[in-house]
Amino acid sequence: MTDALTDVTGLRVGHARVPGDNALSGTTVILAPEGGAVAAVDVRGGGPGTRETDALDPRNLVQRIEAIVLTGGSAYGLEAAAGVMAWLEERGRGVRVGPDPSHVVPVVPAACLFDLGRGGDWKARPDASTGRAAVEAAAATGPRAPVECGSVGAGTGAVIGGMKGGVGTAGTVLASGITVGALVVANAVGSAVDPLTGALYGAYGDGLVTLPDPEVHAAAARRLAEALERNDWPPLNTTLAVVGTDAELTRAQAQKLAGTAHDGIARAVRPVHLLNDGDTVFTLATGARPLPDTGGPLALNEVLAAGATVVTRAIVRAVRAATSVSGPGGAYPAYRDLYRLD
Repeated sequence: MTDALTDVTGLRVGHARVPGDNALSGTTVILAPEGGAVAAVDVRGGGPGTRETDALDPRNLVQRIEAIVLTGGSAYGLEAAAGVMAWLEERGRGVRVGPDPSHVVPVVPAACLFDLGRGGDWKARPDASTGRAAVEAAAATGPRAPVECGSVGAGTGAVIGGMKGGVGTAGTVLASGITVGALVVANAVGSAVDPLTGALYGAYGDGLVTLPDPEVHAAAARRLAEALERNDWPPLNTTLAVVGTDAELTRAQAQKLAGTAHDGIARAVRPVHLLNDGDTVFTLATGARPLPDTGGPLALNEVLAAGATVVTRAIVRAVRAATSVSGPGGAYPAYRDLYRLD
């Protein structure tokens, strides 16, 4: 176990960053096993930017997908999915639409977050080459590979409540033997920090909370307030997540898992699902393990509960792993620096 989304056998993660001194954006690709995985999505933010999410509706045709793209660059960054599509097509991976095995259309759902200009260059955005680099990085990893967290991939320019955000991940194995994992890009208008104590909201319920010294918290609050006052950028954000499991789920069950996983965001970020957020959660179910025979349809409950828990833990990890940024696009201090974690 690596305590990551990649604990789900067959799922791989790759990151890529937009090059350039004033670029602060990137892309993360979650690659499914060859042949794809059952997928679903639940969008609850009021300002989402997505691609191919309608294809995941259980009423529609596509049964399995090969990859999911999480990207910076706002709506411009959705172009990264084109690079992933091209990579999959070259390998004959996608929905078969013709007599030849190479006649495929890869369906690549994607969601973007707002990070435009945070490095200083408004036009430094992910494109098809960024997506291709990220999927190649994912394909190059081995089974159950560790996932780099912090200010990487789609989390390169992420900001949460004025602090530096980033990528986080977590995983767990249930009593039934089913594995559930999550990868989150924490980039929210709301805050991950309790203003009364300085502790991370998401750490309260998992036994991970250590209350900062009151003087350290007071100093951190002052520094963050100063940074917020200097940064003249619109509060446009979005938290993105992928919840993976090796459970055998129907498409409707996968969609339910995506929906309840939003509870994990709500435990770790306050407020959530605003009009200027685009909060989106995807599910990938590889189907390697059947749900337990006992419990009937309620056997899904333990997976639903675990999905929300690993999302919360992934957000905590993302915030703790993020690194401070200061440049022409603004100053975004990281929690670890504000609260002297190192």
